[in-house]
Amino acid sequence: MNREDRTFRWKKHLPTKEELLLVFKSFSKKERVIFFSVFAFFTVASIMFLSTINGLISVRMPAHGGEISEGIIGTPRFVNPVLAISDSDRDLTFLVYSGLMKKEPNGDIVPDLAEKYEISDDGLSYIFVIRDGAVFHDKTPVTADDVEFTIGRIKDPFVKSPRRANWEGVSVQKINDKTIKFTLKQKYFPFLETATLGIIPKHSWKDLTPEQFNFSDLNVYGIGSGPYSISSVTKNSSGIPASYELKSFPDYAMGEPFVDKIILRFYPNETELITAFDNGIVDNINSIDPGKASILKESGYSVLKSPLPRVFAVFFNQNKNQVFADAAVRKALEHAADKERIIREVLYGYGTAINAPIPEINIPTKNSKESRAEEAKKILENAGWSFNEAEGVMEKKIKKEVTRLSFSLDTGDAPELKETAERLKEDWEKIGAKVELKVFEIGDLNQNIIRPRKYDALFFGEIVGFGSDPYPFWHSSQRNDPGPNIALYTNTKADKILEELRGILDGGKRAEKYREFGVEIEKDSPAVFVYSPDFIYLADKNVGGIELGNITEPKDRFLGVRNWYLSTENVWKIFSRWAERK
Repeated sequence: MNREDRTFRWKKHLPTKEELLLVFKSFSKKERVIFFSVFAFFTVASIMFLSTINGLISVRMPAHGGEISEGIIGTPRFVNPVLAISDSDRDLTFLVYSGLMKKEPNGDIVPDLAEKYEISDDGLSYIFVIRDGAVFHDKTPVTADDVEFTIGRIKDPFVKSPRRANWEGVSVQKINDKTIKFTLKQKYFPFLETATLGIIPKHSWKDLTPEQFNFSDLNVYGIGSGPYSISSVTKNSSGIPASYELKSFPDYAMGEPFVDKIILRFYPNETELITAFDNGIVDNINSIDPGKASILKESGYSVLKSPLPRVFAVFFNQNKNQVFADAAVRKALEHAADKERIIREVLYGYGTAINAPIPEINIPTKNSKESRAEEAKKILENAGWSFNEAEGVMEKKIKKEVTRLSFSLDTGDAPELKETAERLKEDWEKIGAKVELKVFEIGDLNQNIIRPRKYDALFFGEIVGFGSDPYPFWHSSQRNDPGPNIALYTNTKADKILEELRGILDGGKRAEKYREFGVEIEKDSPAVFVYSPDFIYLADKNVGGIELGNITEPKDRFLGVRNWYLSTENVWKIFSRWAERK
């Protein structure tokens, strides 16, 4: 019997619709009630069984869709990784462009446009192979020509790129359309992070001269290869961008983001930003005053925070005021500073007290039964200082001359800087120091005080970065402007450590060098390290997948943006694993 015959005979024995109706009509009223009851029971049981099975074999997964609006202080000028200078520039540039490599929220540096990379044994050569499917937003493939062109524009002195210093001493060689090689003059362990630089498309920019580069509309309507492309730009009556609408890029090398649209809205000051947030015009805001963040948190808003690798410290200038040449003075001022009070009263808990120049160095705080002031006074007294009751100041006879513990403390007019400096002044006057507080507008402070090194003591902040290179801030060669060694620190042993540190690619060995450097800094006390602030981010509670992680600057809140989501869906686990592999 063939298959068709068997199917015909099976169908022939099934009851027809009419036969079923006749059987149903033959039921008595009681039999019909029993039938419907049994039918209803089996229907509910089947639904519950299938629901249970579905729950066991499925999971909730992020789904595509939705819109998020971000409020930002400032106005974007250069949506271009070669020229970006402000936080608003960098926010947009990060979302629109992508680099050969990418930093993840946990701090790992992973391939982005690159499919793979190779580092030579001597650590001087880096070869990157670009993914075959990597394309710009206009669907043009990303090639080695684009990478070579981008670095060339950065290194061109007429372009005046703020990234130029990062690429000095690095030569670029195109091996083929998809392979690019970088050669360094000396080993430099953060180079993979340098390779996170966004790549611009050569075909869009090649006809512009270096002099025209800064004035092109491409700096407003940028074309990149990042997770989001520019959909539209809204300008105010003065022609200044008021908002950018971005849409997710389906062909992004690391996978299309879940959130379909991100709108960035720009505000001139913090007051207008917070008003827009409170009125629901924007969903997320960042980097606001800690006091205001504390108030918003008490009002029920969700406040996320992450430690920033920024070191705020008092840097001593021994060349300007000889009182700081005495190590006992520097040690006493360190002991007298009540850092926890500053965290509590100035930062409202959004910060961490520190005692080292970079996040990688952890020097345990020494606990004492004595108060800070008492301990600091003892350090001074043991070094020959005594308190002049009449003048209310510590003094010491040095080479037949009486030296008073008197100095000026310079800082900027930002509220956190000024308030912290005021509390440090109070702490130091308790131990017999005469402190004159000088507050300057930030631009004036940078140009007329810091650059010419015209300060006794300076309370200021440095952006050091996670996995940072402390060489620029502490090597003796960087003491003079434009070098950022504002402590004017000189130590030949520390110099040697810093030079060796730059060439160590192994993380474990590098950690040991960090500790060696920390020992030298602790021994010399060239500064009073006060705190590292937190990055503050107020985000919509409906947005899932936000992971702040290691944030160096505000744009880093977007490190995991492709994993943010507003909705979810049930997916069977077998397909969930497939999606994760994809």
